[in-house]
Amino acid sequence: MSFELPQLSYSYDSLEPHIDARTMEIHHTKHHAGYTAKLNAAIAGTVLESQSIMDILQNLDMSNGAVRNNGGGFYNHCLFWSLMSPNPKTLSGGLADAIHNSFGSFDEFKTAFSAAAATQFGSGWAWLCVHKGGRLEVCSTANQDNPLMPGVACGGVPILGLDVWEHAYYLNYQNRRPEYIDAFFNVIDWEVVANHFEAAK
Repeated sequence: MSFELPQLSYSYDSLEPHIDARTMEIHHTKHHAGYTAKLNAAIAGTVLESQSIMDILQNLDMSNGAVRNNGGGFYNHCLFWSLMSPNPKTLSGGLADAIHNSFGSFDEFKTAFSAAAATQFGSGWAWLCVHKGGRLEVCSTANQDNPLMPGVACGGVPILGLDVWEHAYYLNYQNRRPEYIDAFFNVIDWEVVANHFEAAK
């Protein structure tokens, strides 16, 4: 089995002005496509070829840099694209309750998540993860690591992730990462995040 670059459910320009079309196009067709091709090359002819991406990452040999970097890059971006929409649904229901229970309020969650994204040194990701039972936690990881990987960050299953590699925002925001982080909150489809939450908890 080989992994395929997912098609987006929206056009490259549909998240503007929050995320610009040129960044979206390069990010999807060059960066994500590159991770996909390199992941397939790294697992070709191995037992990993028959496994799902979640199984690969959860049981990863962390010394296998090719699978770690490209498997992470493939999975992280698949999740990232799915979480955004030009017509995002608002937060409600069980996920809203869980955010309130875990952080005190949505504003406190947003502050914690934004801080994780802003203070991740260099390239990486900020995550909202769910643990069994529904407890939520915010953390960040370097490079293309994610919380599914053994011994990385807060553990649990990521249900919201923000790419803070410079390629994700530099054409529009340059060194103003906090502005990009704030803009991301305008395109999060909370219905999708809630579906991930219900599936993972």
